[in-house]
Amino acid sequence: QVQLVESGGGLVQAGGSLRLSCAASESIFSINFMGWYRQAPGKQRELVARISNGGSTNYADSVKGRFTISRDNPKNMVYLQMNSLKPEDKAVYYCNGRRRVIDAGYWGQGTQVNVSS
Repeated sequence: QVQLVESGGGLVQAGGSLRLSCAASESIFSINFMGWYRQAPGKQRELVARISNGGSTNYADSVKGRFTISRDNPKNMVYLQMNSLKPEDKAVYYCNGRRRVIDAGYWGQGTQVNVSS
């Protein structure tokens, strides 16, 4: 069972930046898809960004051009660089890893991101 631990959340003003990190307890070489999801109060959890082992990425339309996902397999780390943050980006952000897209995969405990207007 892979453990995922997120960090880097906090409070930032609109227009600011944050970098989220996700540390895995073991190698992520075999975890094909690493992603970031978020859940705002009263809303469903949604995919923010995902990256494959080959480096292919996909993003939610709402974050395209502002967020960048990356992974460092030798360090068992995944990152989410968030720029030009908006109040609507406020949510709990979760790291997820799955071997197949259809798998539920592994989840972290989440990190809170607050954006003030």
